[in-house]
Amino acid sequence: MLLVCVLVIGSLGWSRPQVPDQAKIQAQTPAKTEPRASEKGNLTPQEIIRAFSARETEFYEAWKEYTYHQIAEVRVLSVNGAPRQERMTIISDIVFLDNGRRDVQIVRRAGDLRSVIFTRDDEEVIDNLQPFALTEKELVLYDLNYQGTEKVDELDCYVFSVVPKSVKAGRFYFEGKIWVDDQDLQVVRTVGKPVPQKKNSQFPQFETIRQRIDNKYWFPVWTHADSVLHFQQDNIRIEETITYSDYKRFASKATIQFDPPK
Repeated sequence: MLLVCVLVIGSLGWSRPQVPDQAKIQAQTPAKTEPRASEKGNLTPQEIIRAFSARETEFYEAWKEYTYHQIAEVRVLSVNGAPRQERMTIISDIVFLDNGRRDVQIVRRAGDLRSVIFTRDDEEVIDNLQPFALTEKELVLYDLNYQGTEKVDELDCYVFSVVPKSVKAGRFYFEGKIWVDDQDLQVVRTVGKPVPQKKNSQFPQFETIRQRIDNKYWFPVWTHADSVLHFQQDNIRIEETITYSDYKRFASKATIQFDPPK
């Protein structure tokens, strides 16, 4: 059995945890308005897509240059309706090594999961899908459909459904919706799931919220999922959350050395 392990700061209650106080966008059901055409400079949906995809490309390249802190938790709440108390917590720092390579360093790991197995696929989903970036390179792989506008917290957003054009073996794709701020034209919220999924390789639907970092980039700060995964023999309810905090842009410490004069 497979579990999508996500990094967390989660409450121990059964209710949905709150987004950390520092997040400017709170996880909540947005107030939906009737679909309408874009009003920002009379942009068409295709123009909005091109604009936010360019910003997503910039954001993703910048995100790879930041260090940050992760606190992760995964909980098994029930198996076939019977309550369980299984919990795993992972605290990690994303840092840069002396050679400039980005690395995930686990600071502390606690707890254990007995009903599900954490696999390499879970790591792939955590690293590359839950902080989903619809860059110009990725855009050609998806069909986007304009859904109208919704208000998320105090932000007016354009909403697009996102579906992969095709699913090829060897990688995961995002399927769901994205919310694009109508001022910065950057993605501020995503709700969806990884695809493809198999009977013994299941992933829950997740929600990711972003916050403006350094007054410029909308970076992920919180991801949460609470779903019943239907495996071949068992139905397992999983709750998982990932938080990203303490973003700092990496400054190279490279130096130039000169040979002494002969």
